[in-house]
Amino acid sequence: MNEKMTQNTSTKSTDDEIDILEILVYLKGKWKFLLIFLILGISCGVLVSKWLRPSFKSDILLQVNVKGNKQGLALGEMGALLDVSTPSAAEMELIKSRVVLDQVVNDERLCFSAVPLDKVDRLMQREGRMDLELLVIPRAFEEAKGKLIARVTADSSKYEVLGLEGEVVVSGSVGETYRTPFAGDTLVICVKSLTATVGQTFLLSAAHPQVAAAALFKNLSISEEGKNSGIIRVSLEHRYADRVAAILNTIANTYLKQNIEMRSAEAKKTLMFLEEQLPGVKAKLDSAEQKLTTFRHSKGTIDLSGETRLHLEKDVTLQQRIIELEQKKQEALRLFRAEHPTVRTIEEQQARLRRELAKQQRSAASLPVVQQEVLSLQEEVEVNNKLYTNLLNNIQQLRVVQAGEVGNVRIVDQAYEPIKPAKPNRKIVFAGVVVAFLLLGCLIVYIRRMLSNGVTSSSEVEQATGIGVYGKLPMLDGKTLNDVTKPFVSEQPDEPFAEGIRALRTALEFSVFADDKKVLMVSGLVQGVGKSFVSTNLAASFAMSGKKVLLVDMDLRRGHFFKHDQEGLCEMLEKESYTDEFVVKVTDSFHVLGAGARVVNPGSLLNSSRFSAFLDAFRDKYDLIVLDTPPVFQCSDALLVEKHADYLLCVLKHAAHTLESIQDALNTFDRSTETPLPKAFVFNKCERHVGSGYGGYNGYYGYHKKY
Repeated sequence: MNEKMTQNTSTKSTDDEIDILEILVYLKGKWKFLLIFLILGISCGVLVSKWLRPSFKSDILLQVNVKGNKQGLALGEMGALLDVSTPSAAEMELIKSRVVLDQVVNDERLCFSAVPLDKVDRLMQREGRMDLELLVIPRAFEEAKGKLIARVTADSSKYEVLGLEGEVVVSGSVGETYRTPFAGDTLVICVKSLTATVGQTFLLSAAHPQVAAAALFKNLSISEEGKNSGIIRVSLEHRYADRVAAILNTIANTYLKQNIEMRSAEAKKTLMFLEEQLPGVKAKLDSAEQKLTTFRHSKGTIDLSGETRLHLEKDVTLQQRIIELEQKKQEALRLFRAEHPTVRTIEEQQARLRRELAKQQRSAASLPVVQQEVLSLQEEVEVNNKLYTNLLNNIQQLRVVQAGEVGNVRIVDQAYEPIKPAKPNRKIVFAGVVVAFLLLGCLIVYIRRMLSNGVTSSSEVEQATGIGVYGKLPMLDGKTLNDVTKPFVSEQPDEPFAEGIRALRTALEFSVFADDKKVLMVSGLVQGVGKSFVSTNLAASFAMSGKKVLLVDMDLRRGHFFKHDQEGLCEMLEKESYTDEFVVKVTDSFHVLGAGARVVNPGSLLNSSRFSAFLDAFRDKYDLIVLDTPPVFQCSDALLVEKHADYLLCVLKHAAHTLESIQDALNTFDRSTETPLPKAFVFNKCERHVGSGYGGYNGYYGYHKKY
C-alpha cells in the first residue's frame, strides 16, 4: 500500500515537473510578446524609480521609569500622594495623544504645505522647496476647489501667489507676512524659507489641525525596545531630513513637558486650594489677636492659673486635630464617595473629638468668668495661629515639589538628521516594476493559452479519433520562401522545418507506398493552416528522395501556385488533353500543375469522368501525385477529390482547432466515400518545442531558433 502511494506521488511529481517545463518552454516561444513587456517594464521602472520622492527616517529614544518618582518619598504622605507610576504601554499611548500631537502640529506648522508641481524637475530630482510659516486661505476659495499656486520669480527669495485665472495675488519676499483681500476675504501668507530655481511652482494648501494631527499619528511608529524595558523608540519618515529631526525632537520635548505637568498636577491643585484658604485663615488669626489685645487693654494683664492653661492646651489640641481630620476628609472626598468606609472613619473620629471638646468646654464653665473669657480668646488665637503656620508649611512643601518635579520620562537620544534617504530603494523599485511587467506578460500569455480551446497534444487527437499524428512542424518566423519553384526544404534544408518535413515524409512512406498507393490528398479544416505550403515542401521532399512527384493545385476557385493567366488543370480537364503541356517542370523529379483559369463551378469538372481520366493518365508517369485541395469546411471540392485519392493527409494548425471540429471534419470525409480513406494528421505552425513524438524537433542540426 505504501509502495503504491509512493509510486503515485512520484508520478504526480513528475507530471507537475513536466507541466512546469512545458509552460516555461511555451513562454519561451512567446519571447517576442514578452520582450515588449520587458521593454515596457524597463521604461516604466526607470520612470517610477525616478518619480518617487525620497523619504528620510529618524527616531528618538525615551526611557520611562515604570517604578514611579522616588523624589516624592522624601515628602512623606504628601509625596506618596503625588507619586504616580505609569507603565510603558500607557506612555506610548500618551505620545500619540492629541494633547501632544496637536501641540507639535502647531509648533512645527504641519498644517501648511507647499508641494512642487514641476513634473520634469521631479523626474530629474531637482525639485525646489518652500516652507510656510503661516497660511490662511479664504473658505470661499477652498469650497470652490480652487488651487493656490506659488511661483518663484527673479531670485530664490522672491515669489508670487497666483489665483484661479493666473492673476498675481501676492508678490512677496521670504520672511515677510502679507495680508491681502482675496476671494471675498483675506489671504494671509508668510514663507519661512525658499530653495528653488526661477519658474518653479508650488501648490499651497492649509489643512485643518485635526487632519494634520491625524496624518502625523498615522505616520508615527512607536515601539518598546525589549519586554518591560521601559525604553520607547519613536520613529518617523518625512520628505526632508531636517524636518523629520525637528518634528521628532518637538514630539519628545512636548511629551516630556506634558509628562512633568501631569505629574505635578496634583501638587498644583493642592497648592491652589491651600493658597485660596490662606487669606481667610490669616484674617481669622488677625481678628482673634485683635480681640485678645482689646480685652487685655480693657481688663489689664490677667495671669492664667495652671488649670486654665491646661484647659487651653487641651482645647487647642482637640480643635487642631478636628481641622486636620477635616482636611483629610476633603482629600478623601475627591477620591471616594461620601459613603466610602474611609470617609465614614474620618467622620467618626471627628465626632469623637467634638464630644471630647464639648466635655472640655463644660468643665471650663466652673472657672471664673474672666478666666473663661481669656481662655476662649486665647484658645481662638492659638488655634488660628497653628492652622496658619501649617498652611504656610504645606504651601512651601508643595512649591518645592513643583519646582523639583522632573517627571518619570527622560530623553535618551535626540533625533538626528539622516544623511541618506530610507526610501525608495530605486534599484529594488526598478527591478520590481520590471518583474511585475514580465509577470503580467506571462499571465496574459498563459490566460490566452488557457482560454484557447485549440488542441495542442498529438496524443489527445490520436485518442479521440484513432488516427495517428505523423508530424509537428514549427512555425516559420518572418518572410519565408513561398514560391513553388523554390521550396523551403531545398533552399534551407538545415532548418528545423525542413527536418520536420523529412520526418513526415518518412512516416508517410510506410503508409502511402506500402500498398503501391500513388495519390496523396492534402487538405485542411479551414483557410490559413499552411496547407499549400506543407503540400509544396512535402512534394519537394519526396522528389529530393529520388521519387518523381507531381504536385497539383486543386483549388480551382483561387489557385495558389501560379497566376490565373497561366493555364493548368482547368484547361486540361476542359480540353480533355491529358499531356504534359500545362505541367511546369521545377526539377527533373519535381513537377507542378497549376489550377489554371478560374471557373465558376469547379464541382462539375471534379465530379465528372474527366478528373478520373486525368489521374489515370498520370499515375503511370509519376511515383507520387500530391493533390493540394481546398479546406473541407469552406467548399465541397475536397470531398469530390477524395473519391479518387488513395490517402488523406489532414493539416491541423497548432492550438487552432477543437476536438469537436476535427471529429466533424473526419465525419464529413467519411460520408463522402463508401470506403473511408486511410488518413493521417500533421500539426503545422507549432508554437513550442516538443521533446518527443512524430516530427519532434529540437534543433538536431545545431539550430535552436524559434520559428
